[in-house]
Amino acid sequence: MMSAPHILVIPCSGIGKVLGSVSREAALQVVEDLRPEDAETLCLARLTLGDPQAQEAVRTHPVITVDGCLKGCARVNVEQAGGKPAATLRAADTFRRHRDLKPAGVIDLGEGGRKLAQHLAEEIAVCVDRIRQGNGEEEGDA
Repeated sequence: MMSAPHILVIPCSGIGKVLGSVSREAALQVVEDLRPEDAETLCLARLTLGDPQAQEAVRTHPVITVDGCLKGCARVNVEQAGGKPAATLRAADTFRRHRDLKPAGVIDLGEGGRKLAQHLAEEIAVCVDRIRQGNGEEEGDA
């Protein structure tokens, strides 16, 4: 399972939604490239299905939720599992700040979508750093 110091980055499922794909891509960039020593991800479906290990993980690790839209499914599911997100980000907010970066589609984000995911990943990485430094608990923007 996870080592205690890791921060969980949990993106929305957003299947079939372009900003859900952006959220997942950004989360993967953080855990694989930007902050691999500090962060890892957890499949949101494990929480929605009531997996005991996933529920325990969100209760015992700092969590950053990354939602594609304003419904906040990642945040809601973490809270329903007994976790309290240390930070909550939304791809829709990042898109509002970078309207010129339009994702091409759900399966292939295209250049604009990849750049949008990179911006979101950088925002998540800032949250990881803040949580590491003890300045967690933020809602919305990085």
